[in-house]
Amino acid sequence: MASEQLFNKPITEIITNRTSVRNYKAEEISKELKDKLVNYILNVQGPFGEKVYYKMIGKSNTSDVAGEKIGTYGVIKGASYYIVGKVKKGKMDLEQFGYTLEKIILYATSLNLGTCWLGGTFKRSSFESIIDIKDDEILPAVTPIGYIEKKKRLLDSVMRLGAGSNNRKEWSELFFYKSFDNLLEKHESEDWSTALEMLRLAPSASNKQPWRIVKDSNKYHFFLRTSPGYSSALGYNIQRIDIGIAMCHFEMTMNELGVKGSWIMDSELSIELPQNTDYVITWVGID
Repeated sequence: MASEQLFNKPITEIITNRTSVRNYKAEEISKELKDKLVNYILNVQGPFGEKVYYKMIGKSNTSDVAGEKIGTYGVIKGASYYIVGKVKKGKMDLEQFGYTLEKIILYATSLNLGTCWLGGTFKRSSFESIIDIKDDEILPAVTPIGYIEKKKRLLDSVMRLGAGSNNRKEWSELFFYKSFDNLLEKHESEDWSTALEMLRLAPSASNKQPWRIVKDSNKYHFFLRTSPGYSSALGYNIQRIDIGIAMCHFEMTMNELGVKGSWIMDSELSIELPQNTDYVITWVGID
């Protein structure tokens, strides 16, 4: 199960306010915030068994770890700190990584700090040397972290426009009832509609939003709609990370609403799947 939520704001507010920040103030994060972050990073947990390890790195670690010098191809400006993580290779390694790093990102957002998922726009080797990657480990993504510089650069606006960051798919494209033939109607009065809406707002690589959810009674089946060839250059399916992020948003919202549940692999699932769609996992509510 996920670790206890220790946020100082409602998760719905945090998720709604979270945005990808690429321009940072060139100043140190206060000791108080750094201590909170490090403690949270050390204790963050996900729903799977694969071991994850995160480290907050900054100028004190190495002279090369500062702003663009660490290797973000000019995408990030001003950041003095990064959170870098690795996960032991396993069946659900990328989902575990996505879940846990998004939880860290949401915690940082609750502290009014900026972050930005970087899956391909960073020099992987420079980060791998800092976190000491082993043969049975993978470093899928990193995030800068720091105080937000409100003045946006032209590059930031262009990247947001190119990725469609301000757009989200409609419910009719993402959520279904019992099968992919039936759309799930949105009922604002039910807890699950709030959790699914927070899932809909989750970040994803190139804003492709590859998650699909089929609701059946107290079960929510999570599926991955893969974009063929999209992440072949990376050597792993980055969209599996997106599923972990979606799981994080859904479960954290349900937890805050007081709805208990757990993740299972549903061996009795019999849903006809659309093309390029694979079953991942099921969240089942507990009465």
